[in-house]
Amino acid sequence: MSCKRDSDYVSVNPSPFIANFDLRKLYKNTEIQLNTTNLSGASSIRGVVISDQASGNIPAGLLIVQNSRITGSGIDSLRGIAINIGTASANYVPGDSVHVKIDGSTMKRVDGILQLTGVNAGEIKKISSGRNVRTQAVNTAILISRPDFYESTLITISKGVTAPEPVTGDTFSGNKVINDGFGKATIHTEATAQLAKSAMVPFADFTGIVFRNSDGLQLWPRTLEDIYELDVIKVSPLVVTGYLTDPDGSDANNEYIQFKATRDINFAVTPMSIVTSNNAGITAAPTLGWAMGGVRTYKFNITTGSVKKGQFCYVGGSNKKIWGSASTDISNAVWIAAKAYSTLNGDDFGTATTNLLANSGNVAGIAVFDGTTVSASSVPLDVVMFGGGGSVYTAGPPEVGYRITNTDKYSVIQNRKRVNFYGGGTNTSKYAFPATSNFTMLGGIYDATTGLWSTGRVAKNVELKSTSQLSEIQQATGFTVIVN
Repeated sequence: MSCKRDSDYVSVNPSPFIANFDLRKLYKNTEIQLNTTNLSGASSIRGVVISDQASGNIPAGLLIVQNSRITGSGIDSLRGIAINIGTASANYVPGDSVHVKIDGSTMKRVDGILQLTGVNAGEIKKISSGRNVRTQAVNTAILISRPDFYESTLITISKGVTAPEPVTGDTFSGNKVINDGFGKATIHTEATAQLAKSAMVPFADFTGIVFRNSDGLQLWPRTLEDIYELDVIKVSPLVVTGYLTDPDGSDANNEYIQFKATRDINFAVTPMSIVTSNNAGITAAPTLGWAMGGVRTYKFNITTGSVKKGQFCYVGGSNKKIWGSASTDISNAVWIAAKAYSTLNGDDFGTATTNLLANSGNVAGIAVFDGTTVSASSVPLDVVMFGGGGSVYTAGPPEVGYRITNTDKYSVIQNRKRVNFYGGGTNTSKYAFPATSNFTMLGGIYDATTGLWSTGRVAKNVELKSTSQLSEIQQATGFTVIVN
């Protein structure tokens, strides 16, 4: 066996750049002097600027740079770091690509913020401008659980509800609390920032840089453009929690939908309506949406009776049986609307049908509406879609289909553009058809104060038989829970 010569080995030089992912790991809760040894041969970092000193809503003197590398295991390595260079930080704007020499600097926490001090501003080189700035979508629960991961990075907290709700004269100045359904976060605005005097918004997507201080984690928006106001979510008095699409024997007058009340409701005072859609064998989008009528949509008006907060209630066939005509009578449940839909037309629209809820074929749906007037422009309070495919949306013009609302599955604002219909943008989520003989149970956590789902609904099958009892579809573990 021959010996290897020096020339048989490939010479490898370490990269002069270290990623923030690796740089931040060097900090062990005590300040550290950086050098090429502990930087594994590197002397600099490179990345994209996300801070904007001109806006005034950033700690003075800090330049915030984020970068990423994808490790061998595929871990997302986007991280940020604050660099204290004093007034020179105003020379850079979001989107600037920079190289920063950090050899000889010190990494430590100052006022709670992990930052590099002692960096020579003259050794920062701007490579280009107008680079794409990556923004991560993060909910508050994840943010709170991983503070080191998100510190000094640009994130967006979506569907944040300001609490308490702003009144006339309230501005962004100071600390404001938002709730995105997963938890709470503090939005901080310096009194001298450009944003400070702008009117506080009740509901928005909030973008900003994450900082830590003695008060904990805070999100600092840079400018008003970091705040994208949304239509205020209207809390739905009823949310869909289950449905039976395929009872034993005939479907006629045996299918039903289960709801849970999010507050006490007297329907004589607060009338509502439920609309179902069935698109069996149809390939055209409904030009009138939920108000299409005919064989496409069927409407129930709810104008009498009452239900208590947290109580299950039902809409559906007049037989009021748990799993078909020969099964257990559940007329003792809270029925807020029941109709012999196989022989009677719907309220205002919908042709009598033996198949109210589709159990095969194209996509179908259930929508909850405030009041009893439903038109092509009506926006539901809650929407559930299930089943197969089918052409139920046309981008147009004119754009037509089934309107949706902000729920656990759908968002009417995506990438700062309005998406009003199921099938538009990413609004394509639906539940699968249940197996034969199964009731579909939807389990999630709904906040009755904010109208947000902290845990989205997940469909589970509850197998029924002719002797099944009402308790099997009302007390099973995993049903939707109403909080607040």
